[in-house]
Amino acid sequence: MFKSVYKYILLSVFSLIYKVDVYAQQKVLSLKDAEQIALTNYGSIKAKASQLNASKASLKETHTEALPDLNVSIQQDYGTVNGQNGPLFGYRGLAVASAGPTLPNQNYNAAFGSLYVSNINWDFFAFGKTKEKIKVQGAVVSLNETDLAQEQFQHQVRVASTYLNLLVAQQLSKAQQDNLNRAIQLKDVVVARVKNGLNPGVDSSLANAQVSNARIALINAQQIVQDQSSQLANYLGITPQDFVLDSAFVTKAPPRPDVQSAISFDNHPELRYYQNRIGVSDEQANYLNTFKYPTFSLFGVYQGRGSGFKSDYATNLNDYSSSYGAGIQPTRYNYLLGAAVIWNITSPFRVNYQVKSQKYTSDQYRDEYNLVSQRLKDQQLLAETRISNALKNYNEAPIEVKAATDAYNQKFALYKNGLSNIVDFTQALYVLNRAEVDQDIASNNVWQAVLSKAAATGDFGVFMNNF
Repeated sequence: MFKSVYKYILLSVFSLIYKVDVYAQQKVLSLKDAEQIALTNYGSIKAKASQLNASKASLKETHTEALPDLNVSIQQDYGTVNGQNGPLFGYRGLAVASAGPTLPNQNYNAAFGSLYVSNINWDFFAFGKTKEKIKVQGAVVSLNETDLAQEQFQHQVRVASTYLNLLVAQQLSKAQQDNLNRAIQLKDVVVARVKNGLNPGVDSSLANAQVSNARIALINAQQIVQDQSSQLANYLGITPQDFVLDSAFVTKAPPRPDVQSAISFDNHPELRYYQNRIGVSDEQANYLNTFKYPTFSLFGVYQGRGSGFKSDYATNLNDYSSSYGAGIQPTRYNYLLGAAVIWNITSPFRVNYQVKSQKYTSDQYRDEYNLVSQRLKDQQLLAETRISNALKNYNEAPIEVKAATDAYNQKFALYKNGLSNIVDFTQALYVLNRAEVDQDIASNNVWQAVLSKAAATGDFGVFMNNF
C-alpha cells in the first residue's frame, strides 16, 4: 500500500515538472511582437502596399507622357502598281496605296518596293493638360499612401483589441476553473455530511447541480478563448494556435491613462485618407477642365522610298526589275515639317458637365470627411469617460474580491459545522466567482479604454507608450 502511494506521488511530481518545463518553453507573445507580425503578414496591408507601388509606377509613366511621340517604320513589299483614275477613300486603312501609271488594261508586272519612315509628333502646348494629369496621379499616390497608413493603424488597433480580448478570456477561463474546483470541493463536503446524516439528501442534489453549472460555465469560457485565439491568429496571418500572452494587461492598469496624443487631430490617419480623397477629386476636376481648350502640336516626317519600277515605266512597261535588291534600295527621299492645332469646338459643352459632376463628387467626399471627423471627436470624448469609469472599477474590484472571499470562507466554515444551509453557501460561491471575474475584467477594461482613445486620436503611441 505504501509503495503504491509512493509511486503515485513520484508520478505526480514528475508530471508537474514536465508541465512546468513545457510551459517555460512556450514563448510569451508580447503585444509589440504581435503588432509587428500582423503588419508584416496581414493580407489587406500587403494588398494596399501593392496598390501604392502600382500608383507610383503609374505616376512615373504619366511623367513620360510629356515626351514627344517618335515612330520609326520599315516596310518592304512585293506587288503590282496598276493605277486608276477616280476617287478613293481609304476607310480605316483598308485601301491599297499602289502608285503607278494609269494604263488602259490590267497587267501583272510586279516588283519589290520599300518604304522607310520616321516621324515625330509633340503636343507642345495644351493649356496644362499634361501637367494636370501628373497632378492627378500624384494625388492618387498620396491617397494610396494614406490608405495604407490608415489600414496599418486600424489593423494595429484591431490586433491590440483582440489581444486584450483573448487575454481576458483566458483569465475568465481560469476563474471558471477555480469556480469548478470550489464547486467540487463543496460537493465532496456535502456528500460526506449527507452520508453521515448531518444534512438532508437534497443538499447533494444542489451540490451536483452547482458542479454541472460550473462545468458549463468553464466550457463556455474555453470556447470564447478558442474564438478569440482564432481571430488573433487570423489578424497575425498565421495558423491558429494556443497563445501565451503577457499577463500584465490583467494584473495592472496603464501607468499613464491620461496621456495626450502627440499628433494633431487633422493628422489622424483616417482623416488624412478622407482629405486626400477630396484632393484627388479636385485635381480630376482641374484636369477635365483642360479638355475645353485646343492642343497645339509640332510634327515632322522623313521618308525614304525604293522601287523596282524605273522612272520611265509609264512609257516602257518592260522597264522594271523583280529583283529584291532593286526594290529595297531607297532612291527618293522626302521630309515634312509642320505645326497644327486641334480643337473640337463642341468639347466645352460636354466638359462643363463633366467638371460639374466631378465637383459634386468632391462635395460628397467633403461631407463624408465631416461625418468621420465628427465621429472621431465624439469617440474621443467617450474614450475619456470610459477611462474614468474603468479606473473607478479597477480601484473598486479588489475590495469586492476581498469581501467576497471573506464571505465565502465564513459560509464554508459555517456549512461544514452545520451552522448554515447550502443555499447560503452557494450564494457566497456565486458572489466570489462574480467578484473574481470583475477583477479580471477591470484592469483589462482600462487598457481597452486607453486603446479606444488611441483609435479616436489617431496616435497609437497613446496606447503603446503605457507599457
